[in-house]
Amino acid sequence: MSRISIVVSDLVLSFMWIWSGVLVSILVHGVLGFSRNVTTGEIVGYTFSVISMFIFAFLQKLTKGGHYNPVAALASGGFGSFIFTIMVRVPAEVIGSILAVKHIIHVFPEIGKGPKLNVSIHQGALTEGVLTFFTVLISMELSRKIPGSFFMKTWISSIAKLTLHVLGADLTGGCMNPAAVMGWAYALGEHIAKEHLLVYWLGPVMATLLAVWFFNAVFKPLTKEQEKPKAKSD
Repeated sequence: MSRISIVVSDLVLSFMWIWSGVLVSILVHGVLGFSRNVTTGEIVGYTFSVISMFIFAFLQKLTKGGHYNPVAALASGGFGSFIFTIMVRVPAEVIGSILAVKHIIHVFPEIGKGPKLNVSIHQGALTEGVLTFFTVLISMELSRKIPGSFFMKTWISSIAKLTLHVLGADLTGGCMNPAAVMGWAYALGEHIAKEHLLVYWLGPVMATLLAVWFFNAVFKPLTKEQEKPKAKSD
C-alpha cells in the first residue's frame, strides 16, 4: 500500500473513530434511554464499544495498516519508519480527529467536551503512560502469538483495551489516544496547555517507545516456520 493511501486511511479512520464514540453515546443514553450512572447502561455501552472496536479492526485490515491512534501507528511501524510516522501519519490522525470534533460540535453542540484530568499532571502522565505501555505490549504479543487469527486477536485486544480504559477513566479518561484528545482540546483552545501536552502526549508516546523497545529486547520474533502452523490452523 502506498504511503499516500495509508495517510489518507489514517485521516479517515481518525475522523470515524471520534464519531463512533459519540454515536455509541447517543445510541445508549439517547435512543435506548439508559442513565449514565446505572450499571446496566455502562454494560450496554461497553458492549457497543467492543463491537465498534471489531468494526475498526476490520477497517484497519481492509486498509492494510490504517490507524486512528498515533500510539498504534508508532508501535506497528517500529523504529524503521519512525520519522514518517511522526512527521506525516500522526499529523494526519490529529487532523482527522480535529475535523471530526468540529463536525460533531456543529451537529450536536451539547455533546461532550473530551476527557477530564482529575489528578495532578504528573499522576495523569504516569497513568496514561502505564495504560498505554500495557496496551502496546498486549497488542504486540497478540500479533506475535496469534498472527493470523483476526477474531481471537481482536476479541482479546478489545477486552484488554476496554479494561484499561475503565481503570483510568476516573483519573484521566483512560484515553491512550493522543490524536483523539487533541481533537477535543483544540476545539476548547486547550491544545497547547501544559497538562494536555504532558498527560495526553508525552506520557503515551514515551510509554509506546518504551514498550516497543522492551518487547523487542525481551521477546524474539517468530520465525517463518513458527508462523506457518498457526496460519494454517486459522
